[in-house]
Amino acid sequence: MPPVVSIVGKSESGKTTVIEKLVQELKSRGYRVATIKHIPQGVNFDDPGKDSRHILDGSEATAISSPGRIVLVKPVAQEATVDEVAGLLGEDYDIVLAEGFKQGSTPKIEVHRKAAGSTLKDLKKQISIVTDEPLETKARQFSLEEVGAVADLLEKGFIKPQKERILLYVDNMPITLTMFPRQIMSNVVLAMASCLKGVGEIRNLKIFVKKE
Repeated sequence: MPPVVSIVGKSESGKTTVIEKLVQELKSRGYRVATIKHIPQGVNFDDPGKDSRHILDGSEATAISSPGRIVLVKPVAQEATVDEVAGLLGEDYDIVLAEGFKQGSTPKIEVHRKAAGSTLKDLKKQISIVTDEPLETKARQFSLEEVGAVADLLEKGFIKPQKERILLYVDNMPITLTMFPRQIMSNVVLAMASCLKGVGEIRNLKIFVKKE
């Protein structure tokens, strides 16, 4: 799964604008960027007469396909984490920028405006803050105009380091691997797959195991 970084902040702080600018900047550098938006109040996809009403007819999930895009509607027992949502996007991206999810476990960039009041409290894994005023904080600060510098931070800290990696998920939960098991798993799996008939140069390898 590509790295996920959350863009957080109070309402009307400019999170969406910052994400839009970051997407444009990173795309101009040749990177593939996906985005996730967190809507705390929820969205109703099941209005009568809408295309997504298939889900009312007993299906476990509904995928709506049209030229150029796919929409997935899937009921969940509880609100999904940002990692679970990012997992649905697949591996085709270099980074995922999530708007919101300030309580999640992902690294976070806070967007702050003086007019919105104080910064967020007890924010975990904060890597920087984009602000329109100088602040007394240990986090690295950027002005609202320094989108290129924020993109540099994402590029150097998240995009480039994940070019060669192995990730392990058990029941959709990420498992932290130290260097030794990471090397063992990578070498063994790649060696076995390389020996299979019809397999050429391996750039990306996925294995899915479901225990009955």
